[in-house]
Amino acid sequence: MPKILVTGGAGFIGSNLVETLVEQGEDVTVLDNLSTGTKNNLQKVIDEVDLIEKPCSEIPNLDIEKPDKIFHIGIPSSSPMYRENPLLVGSAINEFIKIMEFAKENDSKVVYASSSSMYGKCEPPHSEDMEIEAFDYYTEARLAMERLAKVYHDLHDVNSVGLRFFSVYGPHEKAKGKYANVLSQFYWRMKEDKRPVIYGDGTQTRDLTYVGDVVQALLKASEKDLGYDMINVGTGKETSFNDIVGILNKKLNKTIEPKYVENPIENYVSRTLADLTKAKKLLDYEPKVELEEGIEKIIKNN
Repeated sequence: MPKILVTGGAGFIGSNLVETLVEQGEDVTVLDNLSTGTKNNLQKVIDEVDLIEKPCSEIPNLDIEKPDKIFHIGIPSSSPMYRENPLLVGSAINEFIKIMEFAKENDSKVVYASSSSMYGKCEPPHSEDMEIEAFDYYTEARLAMERLAKVYHDLHDVNSVGLRFFSVYGPHEKAKGKYANVLSQFYWRMKEDKRPVIYGDGTQTRDLTYVGDVVQALLKASEKDLGYDMINVGTGKETSFNDIVGILNKKLNKTIEPKYVENPIENYVSRTLADLTKAKKLLDYEPKVELEEGIEKIIKNN
């Protein structure tokens, strides 16, 4: 049976992926230091996976059977993490190199998490052929990983696909705490009758993507032989923060007004909207979960 390695497999996106892989009967090893993940996220499948509680930096020293596929999701995934600790840039890049070296040695296919944040200075809709540039610590790390993936393909024929995720939300996100998606943070506050805090006037938007759709994109990407590529994963729809609060009020049967505060963040991204042309063409990817349905799912699971 093919072997699959999932880094960050006890985290938010990773654990949702691991559950699906196990349901499909795959042989899965999870590598996670549990910094923003938790064993609770794997409670349904914990007896059916090999969990290694180590950081990705330790992969050269670990006894991991040759994986056919590597899903590298265990990358610090929120811009505030990097603002608080700029040294994460170096560690994230170095861990990525260790993953790619491991893939080179084992002839493994790699699918890794990239980010829509790199489109921060581009006008939406955001397509993969846009000229992007790093504008903070987080985007510098992600852009460097994408460039390194090309280097590993050109020099060593490592087959990889980077998926630029757009604002992912869904079950198993609680362990991320303040680094979770804005929708989830609004929901957690509002279910306790607390006012969600919005920077600015609430007209900023996000392309909100349910984690189940992201998992399907990850699986589809792992089945393709694309050599080296970058592909958007979103919904192709944008929703304002004000509308998020409105939908949550409707679903929770509440009438909570948000608290508007001055935006303290430099280089704030005002809109995200995925162009899915490439994802549809190369992966046959089509998002299936509409926002209201996704919100109902997180309410049911929390």
